[in-house]
Amino acid sequence: MPAKETAKGKNAKQIKAKPQNAAAAKAPVPSVTARDDIDITALDLPRGKLSPAMEAYFGKCTEKLGFVPNVLQAYAFDNAKLEAFVAMYSDLMLAPSGLSKLEREMIAVAVSSHNRCYYCLVAHGAAVRTLSGDPALGELMVMNYRAAPLDKRQRAMLDFAVKVTAEPWTVEEKDREALRKVDFSERDIWDIAAVAGFYNMSNRIASATDMRPNSVYHAQAR
Repeated sequence: MPAKETAKGKNAKQIKAKPQNAAAAKAPVPSVTARDDIDITALDLPRGKLSPAMEAYFGKCTEKLGFVPNVLQAYAFDNAKLEAFVAMYSDLMLAPSGLSKLEREMIAVAVSSHNRCYYCLVAHGAAVRTLSGDPALGELMVMNYRAAPLDKRQRAMLDFAVKVTAEPWTVEEKDREALRKVDFSERDIWDIAAVAGFYNMSNRIASATDMRPNSVYHAQAR
């Protein structure tokens, strides 16, 4: 009898403890990205006075996207630098080109993956998922584009972009010829190099300043 009573007593204690454990399990865990929309970079650079054009551009971002990308907020300490960045981005990523918008985003991700740039992998990984309609492709591009089921044209494009990133001094005529063989024009080759160059610059600025991507990107097009 004493043994049974002791066991019963233990069970009673366990039963009483369950609500406490359950409550602890349900306690919200703060997201690791909780402050990414507040502490955008590691630098204390107060926002400067923006031109009417840039104020309008921020408004357009809010209207179309629902938020202003943190990279723009990061550049907002200097209106001239912000305008230069926006102009280059818009020309390379949005202007007419023999490269589709998806292909340009794929270059951004392949380059950023080699450079391990957190900001650009999150932001442009989301863009690949959105433009392709294929969340798995976005993940493959972030992890290793060579594992993705790409066609010959896309693979040649990304091989060239990554070579420009990793070993630009080794680029030779045979590398450009490999792009021509899969029907890239001379202008297309320029655009591949220009997009790769832009994201190499952006990756280094983002990494040097610990730039954080908007938290909304993580759930986009999943």
